[in-house]
Amino acid sequence: MRDYDAATAFLGEWGRFQRLVFFLLSASIIPNGFNGMSVVFLAGTPEHRCVVPRGANLSGEWRNASIPLELRDGQEVPSRCRRYRLAALANFSALGLRPGSDVELEALEQEPCLDGWEYSRDVYRSTIITEWNLVCDNDWKGPLSTSLFFVGVLLGSFISGQLSDKFGRKNVLFATLAMQTGFSFIQVFSTSWEMFSVLFVLVGMGQISNYVAAFVLGTEILGKSVRLLFSTLGVCIFYAFGYMLLPLFAFFLRDWRMLLLALTLPGLLCIPLWWIIPESPRWLISMGRFQEAEDIIRKAAKTNGITAPDVIFDPSELQDVNSQKQQTYTILDLLRTRNILTITIMSVLLWMIISVGYFGLSLDTPNLHGDVYVNCFLSAVIEVPAYIISWLLLRNLPRRYSMAAALFLGGCVLLFIQLVPSHLNVLSILLVMLGKFGITSAFSMVYVYTAELYPTVVRNMGVGASSMASRLGSILSPYFVYLGAYDRFLPYILMGSLTVLSGILTLFLPESYGMPLPDTIDQMLRVKGLEYRPPSSSTRESKEEEENPEIFKSTAF
Repeated sequence: MRDYDAATAFLGEWGRFQRLVFFLLSASIIPNGFNGMSVVFLAGTPEHRCVVPRGANLSGEWRNASIPLELRDGQEVPSRCRRYRLAALANFSALGLRPGSDVELEALEQEPCLDGWEYSRDVYRSTIITEWNLVCDNDWKGPLSTSLFFVGVLLGSFISGQLSDKFGRKNVLFATLAMQTGFSFIQVFSTSWEMFSVLFVLVGMGQISNYVAAFVLGTEILGKSVRLLFSTLGVCIFYAFGYMLLPLFAFFLRDWRMLLLALTLPGLLCIPLWWIIPESPRWLISMGRFQEAEDIIRKAAKTNGITAPDVIFDPSELQDVNSQKQQTYTILDLLRTRNILTITIMSVLLWMIISVGYFGLSLDTPNLHGDVYVNCFLSAVIEVPAYIISWLLLRNLPRRYSMAAALFLGGCVLLFIQLVPSHLNVLSILLVMLGKFGITSAFSMVYVYTAELYPTVVRNMGVGASSMASRLGSILSPYFVYLGAYDRFLPYILMGSLTVLSGILTLFLPESYGMPLPDTIDQMLRVKGLEYRPPSSSTRESKEEEENPEIFKSTAF
């Protein structure tokens, strides 16, 4: 009996066909980078103040004094949401009284911005915030739009696996690419915040679904030696490249509709890939479509300049793991013993906290000192060395200490930001980027670490449950950023504290580096400090389960 890898070993590991699949699938991830973080500029909030109508019958002096001052970041600045009652100011102006000397401004009655707002055009020409006045009493709608995008990501990650298992990796990849591009295009013509937000949910569903489909397609086509490289550096660094393009687009296109249109159109470049990227032969075999799978492999052999054997897939010889009779496991098996229950709880907390930190810092770039476009670019650039370092750490050092070190680095520098003097703005930005570096490294490593902790029989479910927790963290992250409106350092204190706690939590996980992947629940590594109790007779095991080489199959950012 041969398995798929043995049947296709004649292709080699890194021929022209594999390089083509590697780079084209990685390139299909680039639009996810700039679409995933586009809300940073689409929902940017410029400086604003109440409109004082031209017909308010105010002298120039009273017009200039019509906005009260408020303390923000240690400085007195004009209020964003309040003005002095214009009827009273008009009376004072008509009487010839002067503000400050004849009338004490602090004692005057205030009112909300009844005539709308004036927005600064220094950074943004228009955003959804300025389009629909999502400020002051409506300022909760901005972070809600971002959270709804991540709700779409949550829904998409939940259904994308089932869709690709039923309809094929390639079909789902291109259908969801079309979904992301199509709904983004419709978003350009949104007539209300409600319409924009509903479409944002659908865009989020398409975005994560094509990411997962590309991820799975690559891991199933590429050989064992290239699979880890694709799963870590390939998709992650190309995602970061797309992220780097976002501030470049936004710098030249400062109107949100034009920016969104420019970010949508590159999706059309993926259309020609339909005729180049093949379907997964593994999936075709699992569906019993041996001839189609063999045709793809023969075409790959021709691309690599290799002569294929006369028979590649013989249904009577090929060992199809998916069709073997396997014991059924459910989500309840993640809670069956104290050991796996503890690992599940710790993994869920880890993924949620890391996701809050990663997306919170990414979405917070407009609030940093300095130029928002430069800060966003730095936030993207710092991800490249983070992914490279995490890949090197995964290859050479224990998982537990590598992840804990990355989390301690990210959390401690975030806590230190509040101690930086206000005039050292560059140092504050450097610390934020260093925090992003640590958390991004941990985010990259946690996929591999979690997959190694769970046994083969429930690995996909374990990583899937942890990934769902990550989506919940991303949904919460805009509100961590929102807290910065009340205290500039509060988001960093919360994210830093949680990240340090997650680093401590990591030290209690079992070490998986250099260990064989567990096949059954009883073979799982033990949680440090947890008394071992043998599983009950009701614990189901399957000694015939074979190690699943595709430990990354259910993971995605």
